[in-house]
Amino acid sequence: MTNRHGDFLWYELMTRDAARASAFYGSVVGWQVADAPPGGPEYRMIAAPDGNAGGMLQLDNAMLAAGAKPTWLVYFAADDVDASVAAITAAGGTVLVPAWDAAGVGRIAMVTDPQGIPFYVMRGATEDATSTVFQRNGLGHVGWNELLTPDAEAALGFYHRQFGLTRLGGMPMGEMGEYSFIGREADAPVGAIMRSPPGAAPGWSFYFRVDDVDAAKDRVTAGGGTIVMEPMDVPGGERVLQAADPDGALFGLVSGQESG
Repeated sequence: MTNRHGDFLWYELMTRDAARASAFYGSVVGWQVADAPPGGPEYRMIAAPDGNAGGMLQLDNAMLAAGAKPTWLVYFAADDVDASVAAITAAGGTVLVPAWDAAGVGRIAMVTDPQGIPFYVMRGATEDATSTVFQRNGLGHVGWNELLTPDAEAALGFYHRQFGLTRLGGMPMGEMGEYSFIGREADAPVGAIMRSPPGAAPGWSFYFRVDDVDAAKDRVTAGGGTIVMEPMDVPGGERVLQAADPDGALFGLVSGQESG
């Protein structure tokens, strides 16, 4: 795996109905979603026009009984999964699923940060492979990663120490505090962290790049999704919206080009 420790390595939708989700996101984002291979868990690969964009896991009865809910999750690249899990727990995080080896995929663990927000850490099985699922301006890819958290300052410190994500400036948001951009030192921002607004659920959310957010809004509602935040302009010449898919999983859309 050639990705750096702390890279946004993979994105995964947990859903109760993978067939319905495949049709919904195919219409809204333009993805091609492959059928799950036989004989294993219901896991589908998501393709953007130029390659992989993530995966889709159908929640089975055991997962639902254990408390799993429809959501989007992120995998962070880890040089050493077991060492990362130890560091995360020492910093106040918890282990949801202990590290395991997925044949042909890599070593993976599911954890939470100290505020209880879940994510994965992973080291890929193929040493010379590089994940490009995050692309700032790639059509059909995640172009922005956003964390809403009860304690933004604590989260900034945690993700910096664990994954090298540094505060790269920010925008004041009044009573909600600062919208702090994050990324690697000397690199362009890849996302942001801010305090959860009243009524908003804490967690990571991801903005998928489309040609036209306003046109995509109509596809969201036509496909049974719900608009959570109407399309709005943001700095950098971009336009965004937030929505929920038919199963209730939150996601964002972004269009327009930011240079750099």
